[in-house]
Amino acid sequence: MLGWVKRVVSAFFGLGAKNTVNEVSTVWLPEWTAFLLAKVAFYRVLTEDDKNLFNQRVLLFLSTTRVESGQFEVSDNDRLLVAASAIIPVWGFKKWHYFNLETVYLLPAAFNEDIEFGQPSSRITGMVGSGKMANKLVLSRPALYQGFENTKDKHNVGIHEFVHLIDMMDGECDGYPERLKEHAFSIPWFELVAAKIKAIHARKSNIRDYGATNRAEFFAVASEYFFERPKMLKNKHPHLFDALSEFYQQDVLRIEQDVQPKRNAACICGSGKKYKRCCLPAS
Repeated sequence: MLGWVKRVVSAFFGLGAKNTVNEVSTVWLPEWTAFLLAKVAFYRVLTEDDKNLFNQRVLLFLSTTRVESGQFEVSDNDRLLVAASAIIPVWGFKKWHYFNLETVYLLPAAFNEDIEFGQPSSRITGMVGSGKMANKLVLSRPALYQGFENTKDKHNVGIHEFVHLIDMMDGECDGYPERLKEHAFSIPWFELVAAKIKAIHARKSNIRDYGATNRAEFFAVASEYFFERPKMLKNKHPHLFDALSEFYQQDVLRIEQDVQPKRNAACICGSGKKYKRCCLPAS
């Protein structure tokens, strides 16, 4: 969600708490590989060399970006999913750096624009901010995990919010990331977006309704679809698939090679247990 935080209380977020970038290991741990293999389909289909590169980029991201919470202790797994959300959309750009992000705040539930959870209006799961919240991103931790647990719903809040940050790196969140594509591409892109938003309003599209909010939200929602269900997107929206492939410079169709293991097969995390006894989602 592209939103603007109205008021921020430092104590609420736990600014200056122990959950800072300084606690992140600079050495890659084997259990981190196991976690990413179990939770992140994008990671599973990488070659061994690319997995090593992904690991390096995770460490680089976490060395420059704090992941904090004022309500609970941030775990290594939390940080890994935040970093994966950041790296996946810019995987095609090896030297990418989010210079417009300093801190990611994790909350224990959905929240509202005043960063309050447990309220009737607490329906937001991700938000990038401005003003006092410039260079900061807020995510619901349960929604972050759900985005990677369910890879079939075309919804991943972590990727969604990082796409907004990509969009904003040219100084404007307008649904067209000039840092990914030259300006000459903007006219056909905006024409395509207008047509797709019109189809959503007419109930003639399987793109999530939230994508019709504005061009920025459409770009983020379509990007979630692109990274979660690339084959379906290519079949149902071929021009959109081609445009996003141009933006991201990635062959995401390889994600379709990720076959869900059988219940009685050895778990992909390497634990030695059967999948049904280990990482099989409860749902």
